[in-house]
Amino acid sequence: TELLVGEALSIEDEDLIEEEEIAITLSNNGYMKRMPISEFRAQNRGGRGVRGMGTHADDYVETMITCSTHDTLLFFTNTGKVYRAKGYEIPEYGRTAKGIPAINFLNIKNDEKIQTVINLEEKPNGDEEFFFVTKQGQVKRTSVAEFQNIRNSGIIAINLSEDDELVNVLLTDGQQDIIIGTHDGQAISFAENVVRSMGRNTSGVRGIRLREGDYVVGADTRSAGSKVFVITENGYGKLTPVEEYGLRNRGGYGVLTINITERTGHLVGLTTVKGDEDVLVITDSGIMIRFAAEDISVNGRNAQGVRLIRLDDEDQVSTFSLITSEEKEFEEATEEKKNNK
Repeated sequence: TELLVGEALSIEDEDLIEEEEIAITLSNNGYMKRMPISEFRAQNRGGRGVRGMGTHADDYVETMITCSTHDTLLFFTNTGKVYRAKGYEIPEYGRTAKGIPAINFLNIKNDEKIQTVINLEEKPNGDEEFFFVTKQGQVKRTSVAEFQNIRNSGIIAINLSEDDELVNVLLTDGQQDIIIGTHDGQAISFAENVVRSMGRNTSGVRGIRLREGDYVVGADTRSAGSKVFVITENGYGKLTPVEEYGLRNRGGYGVLTINITERTGHLVGLTTVKGDEDVLVITDSGIMIRFAAEDISVNGRNAQGVRLIRLDDEDQVSTFSLITSEEKEFEEATEEKKNNK
């Protein structure tokens, strides 16, 4: 008798894990966790918010990303390395729990800090690119195909100078327009394809020229009809039509994106929105507030914006995250399912 054992008898661990939408938070001190995206409901602009993560006095929530438990996540660190994990591999905790140190399940070094988390929902088809932006204004784009085999110890994604670090990584198709914002309120926009595609072990080219003391705080892709969202340390922000940011050559100083004053504080973040998203603002003390992007005032580049969150003394905005319309639809479906039980 001959017994045939084929692939039909092989069951991967992932096949036994339920696929669901989750939110992953990462604190400044490297604590990470996952939780259901439905933990956060929309509020009105200008309120106090709710606590989204328990933190120590010297810690705060820095990054939040939404994904599926089966999605592949790439973790890019400030030193220019990248690590890989599945959504379900991130430990699950409640909304007010701080999570566990990322170093416990990612082999990052003590001097490394996770700077950007990118969700690869599907396997790359060969056209996707990673667009890198550093604190000192360097930019680089590299094919996603070069990141297929990431070992447990991570691999180098970009070579950095000693005084530089990675700020953001964008997933693009190689033909996007890019906008970059700085701490002093400057912004530059240029076509991505003016930067040639390079290998992993390269440093890139200059994307924006910086004045003394200035540095990059955010970058994103832009499209016709979208709006540029900026937010400052003291909780002021605004939307500005993307058409007010004309495409320029890379390497210039850019144009003013917000009027920086003592009341507003310096710029802490910049991104682009379509208008149907929710904005989740996160402060140094771990306070979160969520509101619809369409509720934010639309102003010109020279305006100061409006107050988006009221802050206690010594508290400042640290970062923000966008909740897309698809994620909001999932929340509504989840809430309806709970109500029908």
